[in-house]
Amino acid sequence: MSTVAKAISLLEMLGHGAPETALADLAKRAGFDKATTRRLLVSLIAQGLVEQDETTRLYRLGAGLTRLALMREAQFPFLRMAVPVIDALAVKTGETVHLSEHSRRGLLTVHVIESAKANRVSVPLGELLPMHATASGIAFLAFAEERTRTAVLAGPMPAFTPFTIGDTTMLAEHVAAARARGYSIGAQGFEEGVMSVAASILGADGFAIGTIAVAAPRVRTQKSDIERLGADVTAAARDIGERLFGRHDPARQKRA
Repeated sequence: MSTVAKAISLLEMLGHGAPETALADLAKRAGFDKATTRRLLVSLIAQGLVEQDETTRLYRLGAGLTRLALMREAQFPFLRMAVPVIDALAVKTGETVHLSEHSRRGLLTVHVIESAKANRVSVPLGELLPMHATASGIAFLAFAEERTRTAVLAGPMPAFTPFTIGDTTMLAEHVAAARARGYSIGAQGFEEGVMSVAASILGADGFAIGTIAVAAPRVRTQKSDIERLGADVTAAARDIGERLFGRHDPARQKRA
């Protein structure tokens, strides 16, 4: 693992769990010795990406990460364009709505609005969503570049529940159905008791750059609910894409 990869792994660890973490705990979780961990943290502190409390000596994420996020958002306002749409969809459906963006590491959850209902689905911010096991992943694959789709279909496809898709042929069928329908349906593939629908947000070239999804407990989700939510999430995904890039050429989208 490169030095950069090691440093990033520490940032990710600081981003999960307790807000502040001790050096020994970070080193143990990372599998690094204390000297290496301390050296990496010192470099990250120098760049403002990590802070250390002078009293407790505990480490936390630094404000420099916010600066980088704001710079990125200024160049590509994905969240600024999407959040109003997500808020409106959450109010309309009464269920948990989450936004994901694709990167080289996979499909990353970047914004979540949880349902106000007592029995609701929780989606952790920053979670990487497996392509084969989630409605978001299948929706993304439906309009992804061929090389991305081929790589996922080649596996592996680890099982998260007894309902996780683990067969290439079955996954291809779900992807084709999502493309024809305009949205995907996830039935307990990543978490038992959860039903979800998702649609792709298309980039200027007609390929998926992310997804928007609605997730609800299976016990209160009927077939008619799925169809209604599917229409809602498809409209929301189209709205976000148009806010970012303008209206798509239908012919180009069809060729994607």
